[in-house]
Amino acid sequence: MPDLLSAVWTSLGGAADELTRLRITGPPAVLRSTFPVTAVGAAAVGASLLAATRGVPVAVDTRALGVALRSERHLRLDGRTVGSPFDPLSAFHRTSDGWLRLHANYPWHRAAALRVLDCTEDDVPAAIADRGALELESALHAAGGVGAAVRTEEVWRATAGPPPPLVERRVLGDAPPRPARRPRVLDLTRVIAGPVATRTLAAHGADVLRLDASDRPEIPLQAYDTLPGKRSALLDLATHGRVLEELLAGADVVVSGYRPGALDRFGLAPAELARRHPGLVVVTLSAWGHEGPWAHRRGFDSIVQAACGIAHAEGTGGVPGALPAQLLDHATGYLAAAGALLALGEQRRGGGTHHVRLALAGTAAWLQSLPRETPEAIPDIDPAPHLVDLAAPAGRLTLAAPPGAVAGTPLTWPAPAPSYGTAAARWFGTADR
Repeated sequence: MPDLLSAVWTSLGGAADELTRLRITGPPAVLRSTFPVTAVGAAAVGASLLAATRGVPVAVDTRALGVALRSERHLRLDGRTVGSPFDPLSAFHRTSDGWLRLHANYPWHRAAALRVLDCTEDDVPAAIADRGALELESALHAAGGVGAAVRTEEVWRATAGPPPPLVERRVLGDAPPRPARRPRVLDLTRVIAGPVATRTLAAHGADVLRLDASDRPEIPLQAYDTLPGKRSALLDLATHGRVLEELLAGADVVVSGYRPGALDRFGLAPAELARRHPGLVVVTLSAWGHEGPWAHRRGFDSIVQAACGIAHAEGTGGVPGALPAQLLDHATGYLAAAGALLALGEQRRGGGTHHVRLALAGTAAWLQSLPRETPEAIPDIDPAPHLVDLAAPAGRLTLAAPPGAVAGTPLTWPAPAPSYGTAAARWFGTADR
């Protein structure tokens, strides 16, 4: 397994002498891919473990890691599956001149796709086959939908320009150091990358409150999978500005997972947060980065894979393929958690309002920059030793355990168990931990 952690840890701002605390065990590869998926996942999770601890050994087992990187596949409610996060239309489709990856998992994106294609669900493949991939990609974006033409890496670089860095760190303004306490994290994320980041912060002891709009419900499987250890509340940011402001005033970290600028109208632009709430740690995640021709497009892991050349590289026989896990989401999430924790430590030691910025496209470019090899057959992992059961309001949830151990003790999911939209939109208590 290549040693990727050193460069990642440096980009996050970690001290080099901390690296010796991490031990990685297990097979060097547990997921079959052209890319070093296991090594990338281990580096991202290892960084989050180092960032969350001081002076104690931490460890990652690649078998547990392989289960965690595909956590959504292992979720069960009372022993039964909770459906798939992927709509049947969310797939690779042949176009008149190539391939297009469509995303229709959320009802509003699905509706936009059907409007653009002007057909019924059964006729979608034929409708796509009559159109060019680039033309359809643009039409979907203009209509509020999501899709990407399958490109090679070379074509993508010519289209999008230089990729965003893996991690960007900056100080937005002066602020005195805040006293140490149990971190309060305001979670303004959805899908996978951001929720994995905040799920990881919860696993390391943070008080995490996730907010969602009542008219944009999360896919149930994704909610169950990413809510352990968090409280989940429904709040209309447009009509509950006072409540939002109270939450921001009480928060230590704000994590946002929307397109750049999408939340600015609610006073959530990083610079505006620094002005009103100096001393916050602001973490922003996006699909394509904060600048460039695609910055304000919608995007998801599968869409980024298609556009940037990963789907082409993973394909066989002229048919595009996909990574064995939604690695761009999961790795970006663990890196975001590490960045948040390191920035929080810097704030408490020296002050300032810190901003950490990541993008799925940056993680994709990092992955593509690493040595590749012909994928070999890899035995399936037995997930059972790496799954846990939680009693939740909806029933008995089976979830992937959080990957990693601290001082020899495996991480566990703290309370509360996942319960979407049932919490009050407020902080509880002020006691230090």
